Amino acid sequence: MLSLQTAGMSLRNQVSRRELMRIGGLSACGLSLPQLLKPVSTFGKEIRPQAIIRPSSGKARSCIVLFLMGGPPQHSTWDPKPDAPSEVRGQIGPIATSIPGVSFGELMPKLAVRADQLAVLRAVSTNDNAHSSSGYYMLTGRPHAPMNAENANPGPPNDWPNWGAVLQRLSPPARDLPTSVRLPHHIFNTDGSVWPGQDGGMLGHIADPWLFRCAPASPDYRITEFQLPREVPLERLSARRDLVRELERSRDSSGSVGLSGTFGEQQQRAYGVLASAASRGAFDLSAESFETRQRYGATQFGQSCLLARRLIEADVRLVQVNWYRGADEPSDKPCWDSHADETNRLKQVLVPPTDDAVSALLDDLSDRGRLEETLVVCMSEFGRTPRINANAGRDHWGPVFSMALAGGGIQGGIVHGASDDLGAYPRSGRVVPEDLTATIMHCLGFAADTEFFDHQGRPHAISRGQVIHSILA
Repeated sequence: MLSLQTAGMSLRNQVSRRELMRIGGLSACGLSLPQLLKPVSTFGKEIRPQAIIRPSSGKARSCIVLFLMGGPPQHSTWDPKPDAPSEVRGQIGPIATSIPGVSFGELMPKLAVRADQLAVLRAVSTNDNAHSSSGYYMLTGRPHAPMNAENANPGPPNDWPNWGAVLQRLSPPARDLPTSVRLPHHIFNTDGSVWPGQDGGMLGHIADPWLFRCAPASPDYRITEFQLPREVPLERLSARRDLVRELERSRDSSGSVGLSGTFGEQQQRAYGVLASAASRGAFDLSAESFETRQRYGATQFGQSCLLARRLIEADVRLVQVNWYRGADEPSDKPCWDSHADETNRLKQVLVPPTDDAVSALLDDLSDRGRLEETLVVCMSEFGRTPRINANAGRDHWGPVFSMALAGGGIQGGIVHGASDDLGAYPRSGRVVPEDLTATIMHCLGFAADTEFFDHQGRPHAISRGQVIHSILA
């Protein structure tokens, strides 16, 4: 590997094409920041289409999306059906909440007490029963083509950008950290296929929400992307950054092609993050008290929620926390995909950690005076079938399911929409992903008809849906 401290290389006079090619192949001069330091484009500078921003009355500065990958059963969480037959209601009973006449599943006692902070949507619908395609619809507000397509991968025609990618296009980062972040990993199926709808799509990789792979509840937790190698002190990093800038200035005279695409805006921001103690410190959970960490729970999901709170305090506008999928997940019921033994999975693995983490997040934001300016969205790709199957589990169900929102301009203590007596189909107040997208973007200050432009200069409205005004404060 070329050392950027190499003597005898005169930038002001001439940089050989061979040296430029070697530099262009560096991984950020030896630093491990694959997401931050990948090329912006192959040739020349990135063309930045402009957006036509139409502001809304939303006041949220930031948004935390809690994505319960796999699909929680609505019957045992937000929408219990105690009067339904046993094969529908399941073994998880209802518990009263702080909203008169409204019950949650009994495994959510902490969230039941905090129901007056929540807007619960009980008639969300995608009509799509496949993880990949229904997930794409929920995370972008655009239906997948075709629907019910499992193990679908990103790419045209399903290349609508993720919410975080749209926000990155509309809202430049306030500091060194990006506008949008995903953690602790991307969403993928058992066969390893990556769901579409998680990246910049048609906007290109420059708009990708940053992906930080981590296991924040692990004893050896550290984010290697923000660790300088021992042999690269900050002074040497600064020298390398200065050299990159010199290479940029010498690009035209050297006749090189694509250098500014290799060392562009993302690279310079990466150097800024590495050199900024404050930015690196946003990822340092050891700065939190033992009591705070315990309140969130000693789980990967709980500690990821705490990490999300720290990131929005560092001016990241959108953090998407995906449910942690470890190597030990059972193949017949990974994450929330409870096709078998649902009751035990809910009791032992899934619901209590969620109840702990989400309630702690709401309390923490409130105590810090940030809940009113931080939209919290707890959601999934779909729900579960009304009837329990032969393996004591439930299967995929997109016709109706539930989710909850809080803070950031949301009116607490209300339930919007209703499912039928079996929790199978919407009865009233149906919400589709287009509406959810419009509502989230409204809360963040952007009207649904705000337009962004793709690389061909074509305008696209951020949503074709309707804001759910009845849940707004």
